[in-house]
Amino acid sequence: MKFPENIQAVAALCPEFMGFIFYPKSPRYAEPQDEKVLQVLPRKIMKIGVFVNETLDEILSVVKKYSLQGVQLHGTEPDDLCYTLRAAGLIVIKAFAISGTTDFKATDDYEGTCDFFLFDTKTPAHGGSGVKFDWSVLSAYVGGTRFILSGGISVDDLESIKQINHPKLAGVDLNSKFEVWPGEKDVALLEAFISGLKE
Repeated sequence: MKFPENIQAVAALCPEFMGFIFYPKSPRYAEPQDEKVLQVLPRKIMKIGVFVNETLDEILSVVKKYSLQGVQLHGTEPDDLCYTLRAAGLIVIKAFAISGTTDFKATDDYEGTCDFFLFDTKTPAHGGSGVKFDWSVLSAYVGGTRFILSGGISVDDLESIKQINHPKLAGVDLNSKFEVWPGEKDVALLEAFISGLKE
């Protein structure tokens, strides 16, 4: 999320998490942002800051500035950084790039340090590709940490997502396929998907 009016409109749909990207190279870079826009969001919507290979001090600085409740780490951040952030009381989501069954091995060192893993499509960039990976490989994930499914999910995937019965699937990440342009979401499209998922 990026634009104040759009943030408020999506907040009315009551998503569990709302993400704000603090990676300067992203077209969805959330800064500069009016701090009050994020601070007045309902507490039940967890505000998640997305970072790529940032230092602990920088992450904590942004968390404090915008009253974030969690972080999503999209780079090569080590497991001890995840542990430290979680110990600080933050929800910690660590992203992993997936193209095949062997990619889940990378999650082993992070067990017990994160609240959620996020499985995204493997690309040269740090996510945001709008491309799906083969969801059939999810059956190879046998870790203990719940995961969020990401990577090119669109409203057309609703029924396929309902068919996924993995015990650790915690939710889905809705981004590029629900955008008018980078950082601005199509509220009607999101509402239709969320409503369909709840059914």
